[in-house]
Amino acid sequence: MTHRKAVWVMVTAALLWSIAGVVSRHLEAARGFEVTFWRSGFNALALVVLLSWLKGPGPLWATLRGGGRALWLSGACWAVMYTAFMMALTLTSVANVLVTMSIGPLLTALLARAALGHRLAPRTWGAIAMAGVGIAWMYGHEVVGNDPKALLGTLVALAVPLAAAVNWTLLQHLKNHDTRPDMLAAVLLGALLSAAATLPLAWPLAASPHDLSLLALLGVVQLAIPCLLAVAAARVLSAPEVALLGLLETVFGVLWAWLGAGEAPQAAVLGGGALVLLALGANAWLGLRDGPSLRHPLG
Repeated sequence: MTHRKAVWVMVTAALLWSIAGVVSRHLEAARGFEVTFWRSGFNALALVVLLSWLKGPGPLWATLRGGGRALWLSGACWAVMYTAFMMALTLTSVANVLVTMSIGPLLTALLARAALGHRLAPRTWGAIAMAGVGIAWMYGHEVVGNDPKALLGTLVALAVPLAAAVNWTLLQHLKNHDTRPDMLAAVLLGALLSAAATLPLAWPLAASPHDLSLLALLGVVQLAIPCLLAVAAARVLSAPEVALLGLLETVFGVLWAWLGAGEAPQAAVLGGGALVLLALGANAWLGLRDGPSLRHPLG
């Protein structure tokens, strides 16, 4: 995969991830942990089919059995992201969740620098800072003054960028290891861990057939496919680059929730989201113009 194709793969992943909020707002009976259980369960089923088709069932299960600590750590990160994200959506608005998640690039860049010694280009720091301003702008107006339930949802959502920063940095570290396990299997492992952890808390199950169809859509189209795309893109892109492109999920997600579920964001959310897009676009353009940094135009 070329770098340019990897960028577009990551953009596609962000677009698919972004439909979770608007789809979840149309559920009839499923709530709380049950939403997470069904979504993770359908995700696991889809991943078994997709990965068995791509790799063959034998190599897939061999990787799960012998992947070692790196595979389990990445799987745990995916499980935290799956679980915390859907739980946060049941507690607060789509905008609050997505804006909170958007601190991921800041955390990823700092962790990659501390753990891997990455030296980031000035334009990357500038893009992260500019995106951070946009996020703070949205965050301040969306969270301050909300009720305790919404604030709890925001705190739960914080687990997503923390786990994502660890995961992307781990994937970046493994790029230089010839004996690294196939980390696509970690996406499946995370789904299995998330479903197993939330099933006891979700019982008794109350989802209607309508709910199950929407949760299956989330498990397959919103989760399984884009997560595999993101892991594939992370083999080419740098960790901060993956996180920055993932910010598009915030802008897309707020827009879908507004158009499809009536969750109209405040003017600050629109302004902050525009600032995030400007940061991404300017940084990519500067990277292409620099020439020698063409392989990593965002990092």
